[in-house]
Amino acid sequence: MEPIISLKNVFKNYGSKQVLKGINLDIYPGQIIGYIGPNGAGKSTTVKILCGLISDFDGDVLVGGLDIKTNALAIKSKIGYVPELAELYDVLTPLEFLNFMAQLYSIDEHIAAERMSKMLTAFGLEAVMNQRMDTFSKGMRQKVLIISGLLHNPDIIILDEPLSGLDANSVITVKELISKLAKDGKTIFYCSHMMDVVEKVSDRIVLINNGTVIADGSFEELKQEQGNQSLEQIFAVLTQGSSTNDASDQLMNAFNN
Repeated sequence: MEPIISLKNVFKNYGSKQVLKGINLDIYPGQIIGYIGPNGAGKSTTVKILCGLISDFDGDVLVGGLDIKTNALAIKSKIGYVPELAELYDVLTPLEFLNFMAQLYSIDEHIAAERMSKMLTAFGLEAVMNQRMDTFSKGMRQKVLIISGLLHNPDIIILDEPLSGLDANSVITVKELISKLAKDGKTIFYCSHMMDVVEKVSDRIVLINNGTVIADGSFEELKQEQGNQSLEQIFAVLTQGSSTNDASDQLMNAFNN
């Protein structure tokens, strides 16, 4: 099977700072990749490269067999992207915003209308689909963002902290949806700091630190390598050693004066 996403020796600098230091990854259709790492590790830069938002990098990135440097627009049509932070046009209603997104992706008007209705209803937003979003909570906005990223039925779905602001029932819904999308052949690239969720939804976990991949495998494989620990413990050991405990001690010592 050919990989649907392939990164070969990908380097990226911001001025004198090297953020990605030779990333090599092959990702296959139907995989749920948990892409994790500390702040500043290079996760967001990788995502922006995959989405065609950054083009001035060194190395090769193929998506669906196409070079992203020369076929960015065609690749964007195959990708659904749900960012952690995004500005919605909140003077619009969910229906107006999603209709706008449907037109950007050239989705047939009748297909778009049916999908929007079903997805808004599934997320419990049917009663507010014609209400301006400037009154919406963070969780309600996040639901609209998730719908907008899936509306065009993309082959590759990139999720950056997609559960941010969601209530418990919606979290369960999205986790189940991720599993069902993968079974349907979709490829999920999932970035999160919520280790318990990554541990449960991912069938492959890629840990990046200081711009390099330092672990890559299923959770079971990582546990065998690291001594049957939780993903949170594995993450701490590989990225900071024992310093997390030291840091918490230092924070407590701040009050002892």
